[in-house]
Amino acid sequence: MIKQDANEILMSEGSERLREMFDEMMMDCDADPDQSRDDETVHEGAERKAPRLQTICLRQFARLKLPPRKMILDPILPQKGLGMLFAGRGIGKTHTALGMAYAVSCGGEFLRWHAEKPRNVLYVDGEMPQQALQERLSALMDASEKQPEDGAFRLLCMDRQELGFSLNLANPKHQGFLDRHLEDVAFLVLDNLSTLMNGGPENDAESWVSMQEWLLQLRRRDITVLLVHHAARNGNARGTSKREDVLDTVIKLKHPDDYDPSEGARFEVHLEKARGIFGEKALGFEARLVQTEGGASAWVCRDLGEEDEEELDQMLTLSQEGKSVREIAEMMGKSKSVVGRRLKEARKLNKE
Repeated sequence: MIKQDANEILMSEGSERLREMFDEMMMDCDADPDQSRDDETVHEGAERKAPRLQTICLRQFARLKLPPRKMILDPILPQKGLGMLFAGRGIGKTHTALGMAYAVSCGGEFLRWHAEKPRNVLYVDGEMPQQALQERLSALMDASEKQPEDGAFRLLCMDRQELGFSLNLANPKHQGFLDRHLEDVAFLVLDNLSTLMNGGPENDAESWVSMQEWLLQLRRRDITVLLVHHAARNGNARGTSKREDVLDTVIKLKHPDDYDPSEGARFEVHLEKARGIFGEKALGFEARLVQTEGGASAWVCRDLGEEDEEELDQMLTLSQEGKSVREIAEMMGKSKSVVGRRLKEARKLNKE
């Protein structure tokens, strides 16, 4: 169709003909959806076309050969997963988030979680001075048996950006700024929501909508996301509970009841939401940062409520006598996983 000025058509042929020509043009666009045009509009000023939603029959869906969902950090974060880690001030949020990110970047272990293979990580920090961040990451590297490949662990620190710029991930434009750095990223850590999202009051569910839409788009791109957040005075995650609706995993850190500040980093780990995690893997535990006999730092974990020294000494004695993990478990009435885990923690401290 030869394009003519709408006013000329209206004057020469009338409004009815103008309406017919417009309808024909829209039908042509529907018939050829692959013609060169903007993804969102047919032409400037046209209304956005309704999406073509896809449905599938139950029987057909049940027969689909879908690939198994792999784990980014087993057992807590699946591929294409969305998770949140929250805690009060000074408990260990950033320690934990950095440890998780580092393990993913080099295919290593952190606390009771492990990454089966290395994946690219982008860690976005909105709060810490870069000197403090460097100190923590250097300690992680010194204590780890594995190192990430060059470029596998990348940092976007607000302390390194232009003076006056603040990243606001409630703003779709700023989401686009970050999207440019996610091409090869499998694991994105956002530390933390209070500093990286300024779209409205934290308890306002509506202010979360734009962020949630973006997170779901990242999931479709096979990107796993960990949100780091503060706890409120009541111990729950600060702000609207609507955030947790789309999350696979919600991890809460808290100090034990008998915690003393002189102990440094010591906290309990609880899974507040654990989609697809069952049995012992879903149980809480205590983590503590200690100095080994060699002077390095190491995280040791124990089950909540378990008696430490006497029981551990018995396990170590039996192990030194040549008993297997299975034999020790049967003799002490424990599961093999508990015995194996505690012996492993003892080796970290060079107690064996």
